[in-house]
Amino acid sequence: MPMKVIEVPGIGPVEAVKRKGNRSIKISIVPPGKVRLSLPYWTPYAAGIAFVQAKADWIKTHLETQSVSPLQPGQAIGKAHHLRFEQSGTGEVITSRVRGGEVVVTYPPSLTWEAASVQAKARQASIRAMRKQAEGLLPARLRRLAELHGFTYKSVAVKQLKRRWGSCDQHKNIVLNLYLMKLPWELIDYVLLHELNHTRHLNHSSAFWDDMALLLPNVPAIRKQMREQQASL
Repeated sequence: MPMKVIEVPGIGPVEAVKRKGNRSIKISIVPPGKVRLSLPYWTPYAAGIAFVQAKADWIKTHLETQSVSPLQPGQAIGKAHHLRFEQSGTGEVITSRVRGGEVVVTYPPSLTWEAASVQAKARQASIRAMRKQAEGLLPARLRRLAELHGFTYKSVAVKQLKRRWGSCDQHKNIVLNLYLMKLPWELIDYVLLHELNHTRHLNHSSAFWDDMALLLPNVPAIRKQMREQQASL
């Protein structure tokens, strides 16, 4: 059973295995977050790599699902929603909807709510709910803080960011991470004021931090709390 590890750009290491009994190319995600490629014995590895690249979005979604703790029934999603899993009586399709104060994920009897495919659907729906919350709450809060402290900015947008809570460019365009909705309001206000302060100071100079200290009296403690947060569900 030939096996080799192939580094695929954008994906990382992929464990490629050739088996004589295989009739088609298959991809699976195995604990702890490994990508496994099963190939018919006669299939060139190059064909397998092309298949992996074509399925890059699917792979990244399922890798992310395995790399974090599973979403739980009843879990709070941001400020306004809770997650509910429902098992359907018939069918094999996983569906999701954001309804009122709930994110509802329906899955077939052949699966459980912990299944990777169900969790992936739950994360997609939860992100939709958090985006809706963020777009409804964050721009208004940013505008209020700007008026209160005498800041001006050009625009504000809400996006799903992986590493940064927010950003501000030289033209005073501010971007806020939708995952801010999982944080306490004290930390959210810190991020908003941080980005507003960048409309005056584009770097993290001593002048920037001096002004932050005038805006918030407990900046060192809040920065410590922020280092413990993750931009994810």
